[in-house]
Amino acid sequence: MEQNGIYSRTELLVGAEGIERLKSAKVLVVGLGGVGGYAAEMLCRAGIGHLTLVDSDVVEPTNLNRQIIALNSTIGMAKTDLFRQRIKDINPECDVSVIQCFLRDEAMVELLNTTQYDYVVDAIDTLSPKVFLLYHACQKGFRIVSSMGSAGKMDPSAIQVADISKSHTCPLAAMVRKRLHRLGINHGIKVVFSSEKVSENATLDEPSQNKRTTIGTISYLPPLFGCFVASVVIRDIVDCGID
Repeated sequence: MEQNGIYSRTELLVGAEGIERLKSAKVLVVGLGGVGGYAAEMLCRAGIGHLTLVDSDVVEPTNLNRQIIALNSTIGMAKTDLFRQRIKDINPECDVSVIQCFLRDEAMVELLNTTQYDYVVDAIDTLSPKVFLLYHACQKGFRIVSSMGSAGKMDPSAIQVADISKSHTCPLAAMVRKRLHRLGINHGIKVVFSSEKVSENATLDEPSQNKRTTIGTISYLPPLFGCFVASVVIRDIVDCGID
């Protein structure tokens, strides 16, 4: 057991075998916003050995209220580049691959075919590519955890983890369930969701290429969703090992 390195405190909790499982794991994180960014960092700090990170965006001023790499000094910079540098600075042993693109259709299928991922993290906030990722990851037999809507919420005690079939209250979860049902998927995806209802006052009609509305966010809720997401991955890998 190492005495003072990055794994020493974690090893006290999960044991040497748990550390080896984490170091051997390959995890795909799609979406590096308020949820996915925190999930990626928590996975890195826990000792996940191989991370593939996907996002198409650059840091914008509206990200400053909740995203871990959002600083005035990073506005305009690609999130993938920032996370690659940050993760290597935290844990140089972590193998980090980044893809800066908006994944859709054939590119998403190709990505899922390139590596036998031990876990897929869905932190996409746009409905169609979210469902597409979940469907094809299921078809590949990957373990998946998906973040439902973290916007418009303020109560951290309402966050839950469940199979997607058990999710409720969240409008995004309802839409995802409906589309997956059409594709023949009714269960088998773990989700992080909140039972708190979204306030109507928190929504602004603001049509864009990827969404119809903008929903207000608070500093701590998306990060907490990201931590819940990371906890699902870490606990499953430590408890179940890697097949």
